[in-house]
Amino acid sequence: MRRAVGCMTGTSLDGIDVALVEVEGVGLSMRARFVRGVSHGLGEVGMRLRHLAEQHPMRAHEIAAMMYEFAGLHVSAIRALLGGEGCDLVSVHGQTVFHKPPLSWQVMQPARVAREIGAKVVFDLRQADLAAGGQGAPITPIADAILFRDVPGPWGVVNLGGFCNVTLAPGGDVRPEAIMAKDVCACNQLLDSVARTVLYRAYDEGGEAALRGRVHEDAFADLEGILASQGGAGRSLGTGDEPGAWVSRWRAHMTPDDLCATACAGIAEAAALATADASVLLLAGGGTRNQALVEAMGSSSSARVGMTDEAGVPAMYREAACFAVLGALCEDRVPITLPQVTGCASPAPVSGVWVM
Repeated sequence: MRRAVGCMTGTSLDGIDVALVEVEGVGLSMRARFVRGVSHGLGEVGMRLRHLAEQHPMRAHEIAAMMYEFAGLHVSAIRALLGGEGCDLVSVHGQTVFHKPPLSWQVMQPARVAREIGAKVVFDLRQADLAAGGQGAPITPIADAILFRDVPGPWGVVNLGGFCNVTLAPGGDVRPEAIMAKDVCACNQLLDSVARTVLYRAYDEGGEAALRGRVHEDAFADLEGILASQGGAGRSLGTGDEPGAWVSRWRAHMTPDDLCATACAGIAEAAALATADASVLLLAGGGTRNQALVEAMGSSSSARVGMTDEAGVPAMYREAACFAVLGALCEDRVPITLPQVTGCASPAPVSGVWVM
């Protein structure tokens, strides 16, 4: 048995999620069990990461200092997770500050993590796919198939993160060729933009404003077209795909609550259309804390909608758990990206750079 730690910070920049996963077996036949997870805030480092991600100029020494401190936050989070116990490997996503294939940058200083935790670290999991002509995303589908192999299919996992992405699988044994996935649309990137613009808060906590609001039909139709074009683009989403212009266009034509409600409805509709063939949908990611978005997902989809928690993986730690599984697959020299998903050349390359 291997004890793998996965670390994830998403484009919403709302904190570091770390998950401990126990892995039995090797390769695609492995079985993975979520043990526990911990979340840590990013503090002032998060503000600097957002500054860089928003393409504001920073000096080299500022970026280097930020990366060093960011790695230190990972060390603190992993130590809190392990509580004095050890692990066999750490898989680190890093913070995406630019993503427009073939260019992508996940900020991280893994050597500090390896040294202070005393375990080997795998990182830069997207770059091999990008070098092979792929989009570098979505990267978690094969890990989803392992984590949720016992869910009766056809099932879908909907990640309500900074961007919404989905994994679709028939259930049962992991067959890479049967797994489909795609980036769907901006999600928390849009919701948080609305909150910052009209609520003057970082986010709509619990979706309270959206729950009070009503969907504005014309604004919904406008947003529906924008999000449909994102999902139909046939590429991964990232830098430049934040639909801030929609917020600016409609903010004067409705109440803040209605703007929040309309954004939730648009995202839910796009996700439901992207998962129309699934009979079970499991929701995950920070967006699951927005009750209005969760309710909109239930109303928009014909599938049974629940949380990944019912399959043993807490919604807030699903991506971190996926990265733990991806790290184990990298150690087993199994390609973690799928040509039919990312568009990389077939056979897919073996990913990951290791620090021992």
